[in-house]
Amino acid sequence: MSASHRQIPGVNAERTRSHNRQMVLGSVRAAGAIGRAEIARASGLSTQAVSNIIADMLADGMLREHGRRTGGRGLPVQQYAINPSGGYGLGIEIRPNAVFSALIDLTGTTKHSHRTELTNNEPKTVLAEVAEHKFRALQDTGVRETSVLGAGVVMPGPFGATGIQNSGSDLPGWQDIDPQGLLEGALHLPVFVENDANASAMAERISGVAQGLETFAFLYFGQGLGLGLLQGGRLVSGAFGNAGEIGHIPVIAQGVPVALESCVSRLSVQAHLSAHGIDARDMDDLSRLYAQSAPPLLEWLDTAVQPFSAAIGIIENLFDPQVVILGGAMPDAVLDHLIDAVRLPDRSVSNRADRRQPRLMRGTSGRMTATLGAAALVLNQAFTPMIAASR
Repeated sequence: MSASHRQIPGVNAERTRSHNRQMVLGSVRAAGAIGRAEIARASGLSTQAVSNIIADMLADGMLREHGRRTGGRGLPVQQYAINPSGGYGLGIEIRPNAVFSALIDLTGTTKHSHRTELTNNEPKTVLAEVAEHKFRALQDTGVRETSVLGAGVVMPGPFGATGIQNSGSDLPGWQDIDPQGLLEGALHLPVFVENDANASAMAERISGVAQGLETFAFLYFGQGLGLGLLQGGRLVSGAFGNAGEIGHIPVIAQGVPVALESCVSRLSVQAHLSAHGIDARDMDDLSRLYAQSAPPLLEWLDTAVQPFSAAIGIIENLFDPQVVILGGAMPDAVLDHLIDAVRLPDRSVSNRADRRQPRLMRGTSGRMTATLGAAALVLNQAFTPMIAASR
């Protein structure tokens, strides 16, 4: 079960303290540099409470003094900013054929990344590989284990035994086990488990094009096609962590109802190219083919427009996002082509005159999107209050 959809217990003193720290840290991150009184106004906390929290976080190393701001009456005001080395998030992405990892600091800057091939994706093999990735990240950066706030781990859904298993984009053998417990045992860290689309959405919020956005959708191209949703800065995971399995919804393609990811996904483009005798194993192959205007790839793009346009309309009308973002393991040029070719529906709640963002845009995190998103899950826990604020 993913961390984001656990039941939140009643508020007690320790949870209130944690919540207030999240409020202060989130205010500092949003502002870049900010004084105590401004934090108090932004968070609804008293100035004395803010002062106590800042003192604690200065001692912890999560905040640093950032000079004084002059202007107006009175003495210059002390400013505070995030200390990049005050904490780290470890991100692990488990794919059917590989493990990726990234270590990011509190500002979202990548300090280390690594990739290894998997000989098999049985839990025992994967857990050993994950532990090795953590060891390598700490060894290569010199970061102390006590400075790592936790590990975000992403893997393709669905989670649990469902009616859409064995689609070619899931992780066989993991449906009937507790991945969080096993991963915490291997990593000796708090672990947040999410699907790759949700984690990718979080990466865009922490360090990508969705910075400053609270409610948006992220259409993730992995092997299949997933959808990450953020509402008010928090992930929408569903009852069992499987919200956003949009690749399995039926759409019309060339007059026939089909599953969306059968015509709009990495799996579908690779299958189409394979039928024309072209082996496209990775993003570099797809980039090369697009640069060459390879007819089979352009043909696939043409056939993808209708179902892709329908999917955007479904996302907009169901979730009313500020924007729909495309990203993941698909070349930028291919995603830009889809954005240019899409027929955005007029009958959509997103078709409005007062928009501040385009309805559709490309993300910036590239092929490491889900891995960085896994690490961003950890930072989001530090920056985003998980209980309602008391005003």
